[in-house]
Amino acid sequence: MSRLHDPFLRGQLAIAALFLSLGFQYATWAARIPAIKTDLDLSAAEVGVLLMAAGVGAAVSFPAVAWLMRRMGSRRLALLSQLGLALLLLALAAAPDYPVALLVMCADGVLVGCLNVAMNAQGAALEARHERNTMARLHAVFSAGSLLAALLASGMTAATGSVAAHFAAAAVLLVALGATARTGLLDEDAPAGAQAPAEPKPDRRRWTLPSRLTLWMCCAMVFGTVAEGAMNDWSALYLKDIARASAELAPLGIAVVSGMMVVARLFADGWRSRWGDGRVVLLGSAVAGTGLALALVSGGVAPALAGFACMGLGIAAVTPCVYAAAARQGSDALTLVAAMGTTGLLAGPPLIGFIAGASDLAWGMGAVAASAGAVALCSTRIRWTAPDPVAQGGATPA
Repeated sequence: MSRLHDPFLRGQLAIAALFLSLGFQYATWAARIPAIKTDLDLSAAEVGVLLMAAGVGAAVSFPAVAWLMRRMGSRRLALLSQLGLALLLLALAAAPDYPVALLVMCADGVLVGCLNVAMNAQGAALEARHERNTMARLHAVFSAGSLLAALLASGMTAATGSVAAHFAAAAVLLVALGATARTGLLDEDAPAGAQAPAEPKPDRRRWTLPSRLTLWMCCAMVFGTVAEGAMNDWSALYLKDIARASAELAPLGIAVVSGMMVVARLFADGWRSRWGDGRVVLLGSAVAGTGLALALVSGGVAPALAGFACMGLGIAAVTPCVYAAAARQGSDALTLVAAMGTTGLLAGPPLIGFIAGASDLAWGMGAVAASAGAVALCSTRIRWTAPDPVAQGGATPA
């Protein structure tokens, strides 16, 4: 069969377009926060609240997202929320004042929550339908979307200082990605033929209280995304203010974390098949927390970069594995876990900032290391899939 007609590859590319969109949209507005601050004449505290607004929107969106998932399914919800995020970039660029910008960012958090749930449901369904791991590679595409947004932001800033022109170009690209994803997404969230007749059919009109297993997944996801988001936002400042790196070296913190995460996610699906999701999460988060903690204790630029590399390598597979585990518990569990993940990703950096403000950034980064350690503890309470016996034997699964 031609790879162009391979249903797994076609679905994988379509879902990857969604992951690319989310990473790209998030990093696009984040890259222009300094310009938005200037345009709206905001204080540092107001910028912090603006960032928190997206996290609040994601946190409070859970009931609505759960209802929309049951009502619309992941395919329609993904496409509509992806288009909405493109339009919100234009709305943010046109925001006349601070209250309107807060409303736009809150709405952005809601739509991020929708797309995050829908695209991960699509990825988990693709894995189940074809019995092949792909979630880690999809999350690598999310990281690549952030990198693409950073490059576009750099180019647009050099060409024009207009935030509106930049966000208009980004919106066009997002619409094109949505059109690319449209034809290849799965029509159903559940894999074909996967039924559980022994269990009663749940009441789709009502949301039930989450199980203890789901709550442990939520905890793992929150701590994992807090660590992931905080490293992207605070690593450069740590290198400059605490490790005393030069202005030229300070941006390497983000590059090291992001680069290691992309590389790890490209290989993590193979690790999942060989060792199982549970071992990958446990060992990875332990390496992340321990490596960063040792770097903070040692001090200096080189140990810091080594610790950042450990964090990027170890934390990379956490979210793909937890999303896959949550999807096996049903759409409500996936929706709640994804909402907690979005909340952690958006609210984590301001939280670390509050800790740093009360003491210093070294303690803030210590909280990041502790978050990775908390992921390791939570992972011991989650029911994971077993390793693939074929992969353990050294052969590649068909």
